[in-house]
Amino acid sequence: MFEEGQLYSAVTTDDDGTVQVHLADNHPGLHDAAYRARRGRIAGISLAHRPGEPVPTVEYDDDEHGIWRTVCTELSAKHERYAHPEFLAGKHALGLPTDHVPQLHEVTALLEPLTGWSYTCAPGLVPLCDFYGDLGRRVFNSTQYLRHGSRPLYTPEPDIIHEVVGHGNQLASPRFAAVTEAAGQAVARLETDDAVKLVADVFWFSMEFGVMADGPELKAYGAGILSSYGEMDEFRAMEIRPLDLADMGTLNYDITAYQPVLFRAEGVDHLEDVVGQFFATVDDDGAARLRAQAAAAV
Repeated sequence: MFEEGQLYSAVTTDDDGTVQVHLADNHPGLHDAAYRARRGRIAGISLAHRPGEPVPTVEYDDDEHGIWRTVCTELSAKHERYAHPEFLAGKHALGLPTDHVPQLHEVTALLEPLTGWSYTCAPGLVPLCDFYGDLGRRVFNSTQYLRHGSRPLYTPEPDIIHEVVGHGNQLASPRFAAVTEAAGQAVARLETDDAVKLVADVFWFSMEFGVMADGPELKAYGAGILSSYGEMDEFRAMEIRPLDLADMGTLNYDITAYQPVLFRAEGVDHLEDVVGQFFATVDDDGAARLRAQAAAAV
């Protein structure tokens, strides 16, 4: 379990209107003043956006387009080797550009005809209930900044590469998109913070870091793995457990490291029957029972 704010750098606005992004001490761009200023300008664009308005455009520079090209090239070969066929089918149907950073409205134009999903912008952290509430309406909140150019294959926080290459390709699968929508709808009907966090943690170990059988092989379908160059090399060596909702919803984990425990679905049908059905039916009492079940097993 984790606090949602750990995932994103804090964003503040000074009295003069300057937007600042407060990078973590281990962030590759911490001492790069130009990068920090660029992050602040992009966050400011998102902060100024209002619901119902067109998603604002970010004019990316050559370096940012170069980071996108590098990452897409490196991830592509690994996707063919490590991604589950359901993810690959969505990726091939979506056809994201690989030579430039797409605008979020471009991603929506590609995605909406496939599964009805759209993208909106976020400066960084979106409150948990707001993020999942939008998922329940088939809207994905995405950052618009890119990782630091000194380490194009690494990011300590979700950037547009994670949000679009990881989640966008996943959401182009009607079956994965339906499970994600069900998670959002689950949070919308829950009343307790504990229940919401349990759903978010099940989501973490499925749609973010889920693995799945593909015949005798183990493949990844989680957006967190499939947007991480390094994690794709490592996930098959981790401790692999069967789907267990009580375990998935209560397991402690560190978001700053590769996930040492992963949960395996035996196929998309199995994911839908266990995780999808859980999202479709969970209520506060059911979430409390799962927490009690996990506590009794310790």
